[in-house]
Amino acid sequence: MKRGGLRMVVVGGVPSPWGEAAKGILHIKGVEWVAVRLVYDSEPLTNWAGQRSGPVAIYEQEKPRSGWAEILELAERIAPTPSVLPADAAARAVVMDLARDIFGEGGLAWSRRLQMIHAGLNNAGGFPGRVAGYLAKKYGYSPEAGAASGARVAEVLGKMAMRLKDQKKAGSRYYVGDSVTALDVYAATAMAMFRALPPAQCDMDAGMRAAFETRDAQTEAALDPVLFEHRDMMYAKHLELPLSL
Repeated sequence: MKRGGLRMVVVGGVPSPWGEAAKGILHIKGVEWVAVRLVYDSEPLTNWAGQRSGPVAIYEQEKPRSGWAEILELAERIAPTPSVLPADAAARAVVMDLARDIFGEGGLAWSRRLQMIHAGLNNAGGFPGRVAGYLAKKYGYSPEAGAASGARVAEVLGKMAMRLKDQKKAGSRYYVGDSVTALDVYAATAMAMFRALPPAQCDMDAGMRAAFETRDAQTEAALDPVLFEHRDMMYAKHLELPLSL
C-alpha cells in the first residue's frame, strides 16, 4: 500500500483477541489508523505484510510488526501520551509478565485456540472442522498439545482472577495500579474467547460465536465472574463499542 501513516491488517468477522487488543490500545491513545482486511488468498497482501495473518501493523515505511509486544511498543512510540505502561519499573514488569501469560506463545489465548482446535477435530464443539484443520496446521497442533491446553487455560485464568481480587481489596478495578494499562486491554479482549459480547455489541458469525463459547467443565470452573466484570468495565469506560469486525 502506498499511503503512509499507520495501517493494520486485521482479521474480519471474529473478535480475534490480538487484533481487538491492538485496536483498543490505539483507541485509548487516539491514534488514527487504516484497517486492511485480511484476505487469505491475496498474495500482494501477504507480500506486503510479510505473513498471512493479523494483526500486522505497518507504520510509514517501517517493517511490519505482528507480535503483541511489538505493536504495543510501536503504539507507545507513536503516541507516548497517554501511556498504557506504568512509569514504575516494577509495575511495568508485572504488566508485561502477565501480558505474556495472556498473549504470548503457550499463554492463555494461544492455549485456548488449541483447545478449540482440539474440540473441533474431535466433534466436541470448538472450531468447525475445516477451520480447525487449517488452524491446526498453522499453529503446530498435536493431539497431545490439544489435550494439555485446558490445564494451561485454567492456570492463567486462575492467576488473572486472583490478581483482580487482590486489586479489588486494595480499592482498584485495574490489574496494576489505579489506572488502565495495556494489561487491562489484553485481559478484556481475551475474554471473547470464552464468552463473546452480545450480538448488538459484537456482530459475528453464529457458528464462530458457538465455537468461542465451547467450554468444558475445567474451563467453566476457572471462569470467575470477576473476569467478566473487569471486561465489562473496560468496554464501558475505555474501549469502543460496538466492535468493528
